[in-house]
Amino acid sequence: MADSSHQSLIPSFLYSSSSSTSSILSKRSVDLDAVTHRSGATHASSPFISSSSKRVMIQSPKEKLEMYSPAYYAVCTVGGMLATGPTHTAVTPIDVLKCNMQIDPAKYKTIKSGFGVLLKEQGIRGFYKGWAPTLIGYSAQGAGKYGLYEYFKKYYADIAGPEFAAKYKTLIYLAGSASAEVFADVALCPMEAVKVRVQTQPGFARGLSDGLPKLIRSDGVRGLYKGIVPLWGRQIPYTMMKFATFETFVELSYKHLIPKPKEQCSIPLQLGVSFGSGYVAGVFCAVVSHPADNLVSFLNNAKGATVSDAVKNLGVWGLFTRGLPLRIAMIGTLTGSQWVIYDSFKVLMGVPTTGGAAPSPTELASA
Repeated sequence: MADSSHQSLIPSFLYSSSSSTSSILSKRSVDLDAVTHRSGATHASSPFISSSSKRVMIQSPKEKLEMYSPAYYAVCTVGGMLATGPTHTAVTPIDVLKCNMQIDPAKYKTIKSGFGVLLKEQGIRGFYKGWAPTLIGYSAQGAGKYGLYEYFKKYYADIAGPEFAAKYKTLIYLAGSASAEVFADVALCPMEAVKVRVQTQPGFARGLSDGLPKLIRSDGVRGLYKGIVPLWGRQIPYTMMKFATFETFVELSYKHLIPKPKEQCSIPLQLGVSFGSGYVAGVFCAVVSHPADNLVSFLNNAKGATVSDAVKNLGVWGLFTRGLPLRIAMIGTLTGSQWVIYDSFKVLMGVPTTGGAAPSPTELASA
């Protein structure tokens, strides 16, 4: 974290308990000078405007949280866990088919025929194989991804300084999300290895309880992290695209599509912006990370396989296209839903939704 003597570039909106600020909240006091300089857009959650001299009191459903305090990061961590684990688990049937199409395209030729093969050979239960490692793994990953992203975004913005943080905000988003994902994948990797084996090797195991010990006996503890490098190759570009595209589309939405500042929009409208921006981000994520996704599935399925083996087996075209349409549909919906859940939890805990309009030159000059 930056030295406390260095002025924070991320607004520290005053979130205090209702008992200590009831007189202020009753007046709903707002710094009028900040409002008059907004030029039709809000920056309530922008990391690029200092708020040392402009504080805004906003009403929230419960107690107020100080932005970028330990409690704030805890909220983001829990929100990320709730947003990521359950949503990935909900699309387990699509994930099962995707992994099998990547591993055995001769058998699972199309989405329609693939579902038919799975249903015939494994029944309804076959579509939910691997749900437990999916839930645990992606809950842990989501906690680290969202919580650490908020931390690193502020950290890098403070290092850059006001002018460069605003000018190169997309680089801040990219660096913050990449840094967060490095740590998040360490938590995900063991569960991802078990999930792929359970989903793509009939008879390997029923689920997590017998699959994890069997995988350790077979490949050792190091085998749980055999796919960490291709997992980083899949998830880091994915997450960079996810957060940077989301933040950009949120900014564009409030700048060009919505005729009033974010703070004047209803919560349902703000969450609608979160879902739409998240869905668009998910489509970009799927395309960028798909070759690495094919590699992860191949390496975790075949004992002793290498990246060169995967390339020879799948081919360059296959790396980029095999299972892609299904993954686009899955990831778009998944990412949009995750942002809605994440921002809903933040609002419930008294924190603004993610993103907003970019600072105007006037605001930047006066920051």
